[in-house]
Amino acid sequence: MFTILNPLREVQAFDQDLGRILNRGRQAYPSVNIYATEEDAVVTSEIPGIDAREIDLSVAGDTLTLKAERKPVNLKEGEAWHRNERGYGSFIRTVKLPYNVESGRIEAVYEKGILKLTIPRAESDKPRKISVRTTE
Repeated sequence: MFTILNPLREVQAFDQDLGRILNRGRQAYPSVNIYATEEDAVVTSEIPGIDAREIDLSVAGDTLTLKAERKPVNLKEGEAWHRNERGYGSFIRTVKLPYNVESGRIEAVYEKGILKLTIPRAESDKPRKISVRTTE
């Protein structure tokens, strides 16, 4: 009895297995929570240690982009790290929003390391009630 191998299926299975191994425990940074109502979307993200004036936000259609940089801590002469687990460097995070938005009316608040965006839904993207008339 012979088994016929499908090389493409074998490569795809290998790619999926390798992806699971390499991405185990890895999460996009910064973490983002998004919830939506009929009127707007609310996005929150934890980005402590960053000056609010250095957060770069942009929206195009239904895509939000968040860019910033966490600066490294410079030790003084005679100081040495005992433990250094907090990351630093620049990052960019792009997320798809649940609908197109009114980018001119977005509100952004940064408090205690939490960025909160309230993003109004575009009028043209809101569901419309369609009335049905009768011919009688």
